Amino acid sequence: MVAQRAVRGPDAVPLGRAGPETRVGTPVCAVRSPTVPPVPPVRSAAPTQAATFLDVLGEEQRKELRRRATPRRFPRGGALAHTGQVGDRVFVITSGHVKLTRVTPEGRDVMLALRGPGDLVGEQSAIDGEVRSATITALDAVEALAITPADFLGYVSTVPDAALYVMRTLAERLRDADGKRVEHAAHDVVGRLSVRIGELCDRFGIPEEGGGTKIDLPLTQEDLAGWVGASRESTARALSQMRDLGWVTTARRSIVCHDPEALRRRAGA
Repeated sequence: MVAQRAVRGPDAVPLGRAGPETRVGTPVCAVRSPTVPPVPPVRSAAPTQAATFLDVLGEEQRKELRRRATPRRFPRGGALAHTGQVGDRVFVITSGHVKLTRVTPEGRDVMLALRGPGDLVGEQSAIDGEVRSATITALDAVEALAITPADFLGYVSTVPDAALYVMRTLAERLRDADGKRVEHAAHDVVGRLSVRIGELCDRFGIPEEGGGTKIDLPLTQEDLAGWVGASRESTARALSQMRDLGWVTTARRSIVCHDPEALRRRAGA
């Protein structure tokens, strides 16, 4: 079993510098085509994001999902599950955000992914019967539907839209894993960070009245560093460079992207 790691508390190093808000740009907002027929969105974020699991379900299908599930609440920093545990629940996030992390042999947390409202979490263990491959931690207050693996598999086997979504999601994650390997070989830290900020903007960005797109998630520099495969010091230098170029501004709990085209160019998109 992989060693578990205690959830990091609020004293982790924040994104912004101490004092007034410092300068950084607008997250990249590359349009992603929906993987399923469009339905009323669940998230209140950028209009270009792909459909979520809840998006593809009809009203009666959502009622049936809720009938099978148990509502759960988790405080900020609370763990929904730990690496190495038996996967006894699949979660459907209804509000809030979670991060998926693993601990390296050296004891460093590496962020693998983020999930938000409407997303599935923990379905892989339900499908393959293996233990959890990542720890799931609430980034903010989270509400979720928890459903047993047996009920989840029974549900998707009778709801074709849900089954198709799960298949497409697993295929997309395989492609994403391949893409990250290429990114690591082809880009420096600034390039990889540009890709990730663009991804955050696409999925969770909120347009600002004065221009730019805000990513209002309590991510630390260490979270971003693990995500892009760099040290915290290298990530801090990359953020500083992006601020100096006017691409983004950072605060303690947020990033605002001001120049998505610059981020796309730097990411090689």
